[in-house]
Amino acid sequence: MNNRSATHIVTEFVLLGFPGCWEVQIFLFSLFLVAYILTLLGNGAIICAVRWDPRLHTPMYFLLGNFAFLEIWYVSSTVPNMLANILSKTKAISFSGCFLQFYFFFSLGTTECLFLTIMAYDRYLAICRPLHYPTIMTGKLCGKLVSICWLIGFLGYPIPIFFISQLPFCGPNIIDHFLCDMDPLMALSCAPAPIIEFIFYTQSSLVLFFTITYILLSYTMLLRAVFQIPSAASQKKALSTCGSHLAVVSLFYGTVMVMYVSPTYGIPTCMQKIFTLVYSVMTPLFNPLIYSLRNKDMKLALRNVLLGRRISQIS
Repeated sequence: MNNRSATHIVTEFVLLGFPGCWEVQIFLFSLFLVAYILTLLGNGAIICAVRWDPRLHTPMYFLLGNFAFLEIWYVSSTVPNMLANILSKTKAISFSGCFLQFYFFFSLGTTECLFLTIMAYDRYLAICRPLHYPTIMTGKLCGKLVSICWLIGFLGYPIPIFFISQLPFCGPNIIDHFLCDMDPLMALSCAPAPIIEFIFYTQSSLVLFFTITYILLSYTMLLRAVFQIPSAASQKKALSTCGSHLAVVSLFYGTVMVMYVSPTYGIPTCMQKIFTLVYSVMTPLFNPLIYSLRNKDMKLALRNVLLGRRISQIS
């Protein structure tokens, strides 16, 4: 392995982002800025509601609050740099900044997969084992599961991304994307690295396959239990608690698996950007809407939080 000073001639990368004239760029900047602000406000409101409303101090909402916190960091790993890039004339990102974004983007994405998995586990216990649920899904267990998700997410990628950063990048340094992703970076390397590439994609694929398989199996058993409930009203209530989670899972996994499991060589660059936008920007944006619109307790808690703020301001 050559040392960094000898091989890393490239000191920065150029993120092309989205093509278009200046008017188009301003429109995209405004659109993404509004989406980012709404994402922060929506997920922040969920965190506040879970924190301040005693009725939401349950495992399901504890996980939802932590998931909203994760979504804020996930969208913040890409959108602020993307906004700055749109207004920039050079559209440059430093070498270290590019790989730092690469690391946080994949670590937070992996953590999101794990969070969706433990949320499915929580729903499975609540519906399939309701009598044992309070003794199994304790606050202590929730805390451990959340900690494990963060640890696995952030400890899984430092080594492979470090080795990718040590590859020789001799130029060109142009990335036809709005973020530093695996395929564009590997395409710019001067030397092939099939082993590193294989390890990285195998690791990402295993995370996706194991988590989505567990989620699907959990919901298969869950739905079987739901349809055995004699009361139609109870069935509807049980399904409503799972519908929000399934919507987020479908939106996130549907686009992620297209990008990182199926071959992307035949997918146009424009479509790759759109798929990445869906799971990295749109999912965190829709998460508060999906959970609040389909959940009466969350809507009531959000209303009480807003009314409480208004009352405190008036008084």
